Amino acid sequence: MILTGADIVVETLIEQGTETVFGYPGGQVINLYDALYTRSDRIRHVLTAHEQGAAHAADGYARASGKVGVVIATSGPGATNLVTGIATAYLDSIPLVAITGNVPNSLIGRDSFQEVDITGVTLPITKHNFLVKSVDKLADTIREAFRIAKSGRPGPVLVDIPKDVQIAKCDYEPAPIVEKKPLKKAKEDKLQAAAAMIAAAERPYIYFGGGAVSADVSAELVALANKIDAPIGCTMMGLSAVPVNDPRYLGMEGMHGHYASSVSQDEADLIIAVGARFSDRATGNVSKYARRAQIIHIDGDAAEISKNIGVELGIACDIKDCLTRLLGIVEEKTHPEWAARIAQLKAEEAAQFERVTATDRITPYALIHEVAAHTQPDTPIVTDVGQHQMWVAQFYPFQSPRTFISSGGLGTMGFGLGAAIGAAKATGKRTVLFTGDGSFGMNLNELATASTENAPVTVIIMNNKVLGMVRQWQTLFFQKHYSNTDLHDRKTDFVALANAFGIPGYRVTALEDLKAAVDKTFAEQGPVVLEVAIDPDEFVLPMLPPGGSIEEIITERGDQ
Repeated sequence: MILTGADIVVETLIEQGTETVFGYPGGQVINLYDALYTRSDRIRHVLTAHEQGAAHAADGYARASGKVGVVIATSGPGATNLVTGIATAYLDSIPLVAITGNVPNSLIGRDSFQEVDITGVTLPITKHNFLVKSVDKLADTIREAFRIAKSGRPGPVLVDIPKDVQIAKCDYEPAPIVEKKPLKKAKEDKLQAAAAMIAAAERPYIYFGGGAVSADVSAELVALANKIDAPIGCTMMGLSAVPVNDPRYLGMEGMHGHYASSVSQDEADLIIAVGARFSDRATGNVSKYARRAQIIHIDGDAAEISKNIGVELGIACDIKDCLTRLLGIVEEKTHPEWAARIAQLKAEEAAQFERVTATDRITPYALIHEVAAHTQPDTPIVTDVGQHQMWVAQFYPFQSPRTFISSGGLGTMGFGLGAAIGAAKATGKRTVLFTGDGSFGMNLNELATASTENAPVTVIIMNNKVLGMVRQWQTLFFQKHYSNTDLHDRKTDFVALANAFGIPGYRVTALEDLKAAVDKTFAEQGPVVLEVAIDPDEFVLPMLPPGGSIEEIITERGDQ
C-alpha cells in the first residue's frame, strides 16, 4: 500500500509490537502526530510535560516490561531535551528507540529554525543512530533500530527523520517483528575451565549485575549458588533478580553496599561475575579490589571483559545458555568454614543496622518497611538519585525481577517521576516512586502527566531539606563546608503543589503518625504524593570512601 513517511513510521511501530509511545509534538513531527491521531485505536500516545520526562517514561516502560521503549520529539530543543534520557538508557543498557523530526533535507546545514545535528549530538550515547534521507528506507531503518536496541547488550537507538521524508510517499509492506541477533554460545573449553576453577575454590562468591536482569537468569543464579554452596551479591543494577529472602543472598555490594556482601566479596577466593561491569562505584580502589580472588567474568558484551578489572577467565556469550550448561558440569560442593564466616558477617551487619535504627524519629528504614507492607511482590519500585535511592537499594525487600527501576550509570536526578509513569503504563500496576526533595524538584512538572493520565503512581518524597548525598560527602570529606546543599530556604509546599495538579497530597512528620499516613496514601486509586520529613543528618551507611577499599569502610558516623 502507498503511504506517507509519517504513516509508515507509525505503521512500522505497530508492526513491531509497540502499544504505547511517549512524546511531545512540534512543527517537525506534526505529520507523525497526525498519523498517530488516525491510528489511536491501535497505538496509544502519552503526552508528557517535557521531552526529558518522555524519554524517562519510555525508559521506565522498557525496564518494567523488557520491551523496547519508544519516544518521539520534534527537532531542535525537542530533540536536545531527549539527550539526558537517552544517555540514562545508554549507561544502563536499556532498549529504547528515539524518533526525532528534523528540517527538510534541503534545509539541513543551513542553520534553519530549530535545526540541530541530533545524530552528531547523540553519537556517543547511542548504540547507533540514523538520519533517514529517503522515504523508501524508512520502514527498514525503524525495523533495524528495534533489532539493534534489543540485541546483544541492549541500548538506545535514534532515528532522525527530515520533514520532507515524512511527507513523501512510497509503498509499505508489513513485516514480522524483528528478532534479536543471537548471541554467541560459550565454548565448551571455557565452560570446563570455569568448572575446574569452581571445583578448586574454597570461598566462592557469585556477583551479578544488570546484565543478569536482562538475561532473565534469576533461577540459574540461585541454582548455581545452591550447587556450589556460594553466597550471592549484586550491583545496584542487579537488584530484584534474586529475592531478598533467599538465604544465600547478601544484597548489594560496593560504595553503599551491605557490609556482609562487600566484605565477603573481598575475602572470596573466586568471584563468578555475571552481567556486571565492575564500575568504579562497585570496585572502589581497583588496585585493592578482590586481591585474594580469581575472577570468572560471564557477560553478553565482549568489550566489558577485563575492561575495568583484569580477570582470569572471560566468557562473552549468551548468559542464560552459559549458566544452564555450566550447571550441568559443575560438581556439587559444600564449604562449611566459608558458610560460617558468611553467617558471622551477617550477624555483624545486623548489629550495625540495629544501632542506626534505634530512634524515635522517622527513619528511611521505618518508611521503607511501612511502604513495603502495602505493596505486592510484583510492584514496580522506582527511585530518583541520591540518599533515598541508596536506602531503597539497601533495604527494600525485592522479590521479583524488573521491579527495581533506577538510574545507575548516569545517576540522573529527575529520572524517577517520568520512569514511574512509564512503568505504570507498561505493567498496569500501582507503581511506587521514592524520591528526595532535590531530585523531585528536577522534573516535578511530570505531575501534570500523572494527573492527566490518572496514572497509579504513589510518590514518596523523603524531604530532609538538603541535597543529602552531596551534603553527606561534605560532612565526611570536606570539613562540613555545606556549599549550596542546604534547601531550608526553599518554600516549596509539596502537598499544595500536588493539589495544584489535581493530585491528593499528604504530609507526615512524626513516627507515631507514619502508619496512618501511609495507609491513607495507599487508599488512593490514582496518583498521590506523600511528603515525609527525614532528618538531614541521616546518613547512607555503610560507605566506602571514593576510591577507597574495604579496609576503609565506614559503618557508623563515629568512624569519621
